[in-house]
Amino acid sequence: MTEEEARRWISDRFGVSRETLLGTLVDEVIAEAGQQNLISPSTMSAIWARHVVDSAQLLALAGDDNRAWLDIGTGAGFPGLVIACLTERPVTLCEPRRRRADFLERTASRLGLADRVAVEACKVERLSGDYPVISARAVATLDALFAAAAGVSGRTTTWLLPKGRGALEEVEAARKTWHGSFHVEHSITDPESYIVVATGVRRRR
Repeated sequence: MTEEEARRWISDRFGVSRETLLGTLVDEVIAEAGQQNLISPSTMSAIWARHVVDSAQLLALAGDDNRAWLDIGTGAGFPGLVIACLTERPVTLCEPRRRRADFLERTASRLGLADRVAVEACKVERLSGDYPVISARAVATLDALFAAAAGVSGRTTTWLLPKGRGALEEVEAARKTWHGSFHVEHSITDPESYIVVATGVRRRR
């Protein structure tokens, strides 16, 4: 997927105004790159395909409502800020690194999203609540994620977890410790990447 194709993919599905908003997010990420390493420099030239569309594709797996969304380890805003740009959902961005959390707060404000985007500068273990949708992109193994976020998830939580080529092996490993419904979707941005969708996750006794 080229950058032009990626932008068209966004505008065709979400409208030109949403694409414009995401353009502002992309500009902020690029501008901040000189201050901190938000994304891999090798992906900067393909930011729309590798990060924006890669994040936006999760929405098709999340359901059509506007349930609250928790993004663990948000980093540069992917996928959490992309989800906030494309929907009216309340979104919580959990980012323990203070400089990145500060960037997320500034950017949410510049995007006009501060009223429904909360930034938590801590590890997910310190959060409380019960989030209907939880995402985490390149953060930890499934087993580690389920354990860390046990206090903010329940049996009705939908987990959306982008993974690389080892996705199927991670699912099999997680099944040893966790009950639940797990299936794997192909990523539209990378033929060797997958998205693990999990529901009903609970620890085996």
